Amino acid sequence: MPEYDINDPTDLDIMKSTFDMYSADDWEEYINAAEAMNMNYKNIKILKTAQRKAGISKYLSPKVIQWVLNLVEKIDSDEEE
Repeated sequence: MPEYDINDPTDLDIMKSTFDMYSADDWEEYINAAEAMNMNYKNIKILKTAQRKAGISKYLSPKVIQWVLNLVEKIDSDEEE
């Protein structure tokens, strides 16, 4: 995943649209994968927050969206190995 600047409006729009592409079911899969990988509690909790806010990124801060998308990237890369 490319590094996004949360202060750049274009990057922020890209991050929000990427976040909005995931459904609540997708987030459930990521939560299960994170629990299987023994990720820490904060990461699992933020994924559960993302699940509740699935499709409505306007209610999340840019930092949270970036954090969640980085977790998704990490989970995806670990599952490929």
